[in-house]
Amino acid sequence: MKNLRYEISKEPINVQAVIDKVVQREAGAITTFIGTVRELTYGKKTLFLIYEAYEAMAVKKLEQIGTEIEQRWSGAKVAITHRVGRLEITDVAVVIAVSTPHRADAYEANRYAIERIKEIVPIWKKEHWEDGEEWVGNQLETVSYPSGKPEEADVDE
Repeated sequence: MKNLRYEISKEPINVQAVIDKVVQREAGAITTFIGTVRELTYGKKTLFLIYEAYEAMAVKKLEQIGTEIEQRWSGAKVAITHRVGRLEITDVAVVIAVSTPHRADAYEANRYAIERIKEIVPIWKKEHWEDGEEWVGNQLETVSYPSGKPEEADVDE
């Protein structure tokens, strides 16, 4: 599902395309965060992940994060793409690009974006390990989704 600067994608993410969405003449800095699938988590060897999302709500929440950043950091422009589906080790799961007039703001705003994604965006994952699998739940890993998706009460409308 696409919405200009905020997307949920089933395809591999084109990092440069996300960066291009925030290029502006007023910007002296563009920072990017590229989240990838790691092999070891808490000592367990991950084989692959499956990400799922409530796509329409996820895009709205990504837009909300962009708006929060643009209100908090003057001159900021944000683009975020998160991938869903099966991701292999080292695949790119999320790309955040933030441009601002000054570099310190770009770094701070980018970090803010990834932390907010983990807090409010309805995206969850199933980890597949050598010895089993589990729906991890929310991105903060504080709630599990045994059925493979959150219950309606778990999704912040």
